[in-house]
Amino acid sequence: MTSRSLRVLVPLLVLTQSCTSAPARPDATEAARASEYTLAQDITVRRIAPGVWMHTTLSGEDFGLVPANGLIVEDGDGSLLVDTGWNEQQAEQLADWAASTLGKPVRAAVATHFHDDRTAGIPVLSARGIPVHGLEDTVRLARERGKPVPTRTFTEVATLGPLELFFPGAGHAPDNIVVVHRDSQVMFGGCFVKDAEAKDLGNLGDAVVSAWPASLERVQARYPDTRIIVPGHGAPGGTELLDHTRALLR
Repeated sequence: MTSRSLRVLVPLLVLTQSCTSAPARPDATEAARASEYTLAQDITVRRIAPGVWMHTTLSGEDFGLVPANGLIVEDGDGSLLVDTGWNEQQAEQLADWAASTLGKPVRAAVATHFHDDRTAGIPVLSARGIPVHGLEDTVRLARERGKPVPTRTFTEVATLGPLELFFPGAGHAPDNIVVVHRDSQVMFGGCFVKDAEAKDLGNLGDAVVSAWPASLERVQARYPDTRIIVPGHGAPGGTELLDHTRALLR
């Protein structure tokens, strides 16, 4: 993880719980035009491709206000949530935004590994009857560490609507997966991929550094046409983020 502060995003629509009166709900035309939203001081959402939104949530002060990324992907009359944010309230607000602003309620979610910024919101999603998919190892590690546990499992590759979930091998964590939206060629690399400004590999407490380079090679071989890669922390980029991550491993 990096410790950089979340960059200030200029919202086109503000949806905060602290407002004394709720803003008018946008009609479909307005929602289609808007490409960036601030849901709260610690949550922003930005469109990065047709039907693909990147959410960024801030950790609490005890974690140093670290920004973490995830995705909301439109899928027919519903949507899919990739990673939950740092806490249950953030997951709840993301799900509410998808339902009220996009008009596409979250019908399933994915946790890309067992760390807090990926799984902390699982309880609120489960309470809403939303299944949360995770690698079998993610379920095992979450249980062992006392973290929220995904409710659906897969082993190596799975398809969830327009998304492919792929476990390339260990890296940042023993269970890190990547999530690919093939229609837009957007990859969510999660914490397995470092952003272009990263000067080091971040949190290595659960990393398997020796396996990381080969895991990167599997991702590059499987998804050569990727256009946009969203790292777990920091700004999106292209395939150069995979090369940058490999360079940091040397």
